[in-house]
Amino acid sequence: MKRTMNSRIIILSFTRTGTTLNRKLCEILNERKSGEKGRESLGQHREDRLCLGYAPEKYAGSELDPFPGELREYIGRNWGKAAYIFIGAAGIAVRYIAPWVKDKYTDSPVLVIDEKGKYVIPLLSGHIGGAAALADEISELLGAAAVHTTATDVQGRFAVDVFAKRNDLMITDREMAKKISAAVLEGEKIAFYAQEKACRIRGNVPPEIVLCTDPKEAGSYQYRIVVGEDAAAYDREGTLVLKPVNIAAGIGCRRGTSTEILEKGLDEILRANGRCMEQVKVIASIDLKKDEQGLVHLSEKYQIPFLTYTAEELQRVREVSSGSEFVEKVTGIDNVCERAARLCCGDGEMIQEKAIRESMTAALVKCPVEIIF
Repeated sequence: MKRTMNSRIIILSFTRTGTTLNRKLCEILNERKSGEKGRESLGQHREDRLCLGYAPEKYAGSELDPFPGELREYIGRNWGKAAYIFIGAAGIAVRYIAPWVKDKYTDSPVLVIDEKGKYVIPLLSGHIGGAAALADEISELLGAAAVHTTATDVQGRFAVDVFAKRNDLMITDREMAKKISAAVLEGEKIAFYAQEKACRIRGNVPPEIVLCTDPKEAGSYQYRIVVGEDAAAYDREGTLVLKPVNIAAGIGCRRGTSTEILEKGLDEILRANGRCMEQVKVIASIDLKKDEQGLVHLSEKYQIPFLTYTAEELQRVREVSSGSEFVEKVTGIDNVCERAARLCCGDGEMIQEKAIRESMTAALVKCPVEIIF
């Protein structure tokens, strides 16, 4: 699940005082999302809201919704798809989420706020899920204090999961990530090597990290982080490979093509190029496909943004490997997939020109990698 402040947030309160805070927080966050749309649009388009607030029916009023049936089951249905904020005692949150907790890579971010709005505590999935960052943002909005309990946060040390999330990097070995985090807390130096030669590194490198210029230098340390694609080249104990999430996938398809067929075709093309679905940064197509359910559901399944462009916008890309008269007759453009991928990442490298699979075409552009410490 790729989660950001723009992901759906579900706020749950249980008392009159807590519900007052629930109402206030929902209003603030929904107004932020609505922007120029105006407050009146929020009540008309519930599905567009960033926040959904729930409370006991006697406290909900017109602005919030009453609890949706069996609350624990509702939480389970949306687990991994939304962030949860419980306004009240931490114990209440623990009891409601307990059946669904699995691991920090798939769990929903969960926060607890006391009903007076003084403290905001990231309870679950703080780094990967974004609960810690969300707690900081909400504490600023409320004038509250964010209470962090994760060891790397408390000690102000480098956290590989936070680093990976911030830089759109895929963690390939969760156990090794844990070992490196433990090594950091023990005061060990961690080697860092960017396999991607065009990778730009900026920011203040933390003292725990040693930038290396070649694999041999990185190999002299007990633990090392390698940013790149060729994991096999670093198949040795102590290595964590972080793969860039930097692929723009342009897709064209026949009307009504199923999610399964699109997923299978795109997966085959990605694997042929040494990539996987988790490395796709964005899916793009022509605006005629903006409501194509197969593409929409594929985007939702993998939490990948889905962008569409008009034929006029796609026409700005002049060079394509091939064109189709039939596609041009239907869409007004002779090659959708290559143009869409290039528009997503104009300074990227085309690593896969138009590839044809069942009922679909796809092209892949590799976007530049930038590492920020």
